[in-house]
Amino acid sequence: MSRAKMRDRAEIRAMLDREPSLRQGLVLANGLFDLLHVGHVRYLEAARGRGERLLVALNSDASARRLKGPDRPYVPLDERMEIVAALGCVDWTIGFDEPSVEALLREIRPAIHAKGTDYTVESVPERAVARDLGIETVVVGDPKDHATSDLIRRVRAARDPGSR
Repeated sequence: MSRAKMRDRAEIRAMLDREPSLRQGLVLANGLFDLLHVGHVRYLEAARGRGERLLVALNSDASARRLKGPDRPYVPLDERMEIVAALGCVDWTIGFDEPSVEALLREIRPAIHAKGTDYTVESVPERAVARDLGIETVVVGDPKDHATSDLIRRVRAARDPGSR
């Protein structure tokens, strides 16, 4: 079932062009989602709660390396997409390679763009594009006290207690 939720951008665009009413209540959330943790789940569930359908855009492997360094991602894009797609709150997943989701906002034109609590509505990098397109920007999820980098540090410390 989760693989059926994995799409490419052209498929999503074509579906929305065929059924423009699907854009009403469509929420776009995005992120790397390298090692899924409770903060991710809370963010995605809260994003879905703001609309009727949730499309999650995941950074490509090359994009992840540009953002996080040469050792990331730990999990390849197709597997990350399948894991995120397995969540009940997610309707579709797609990948993207750009540094931000500005191009996706222009292509998909969702009703809502959801970001996590490490942002404010005013600090969302794509805010100006969203505003120009009439897309509502929302900040959702719990406080940013869960991070993949923290999880990685805890796993490394548990594996090698002398590295603390």
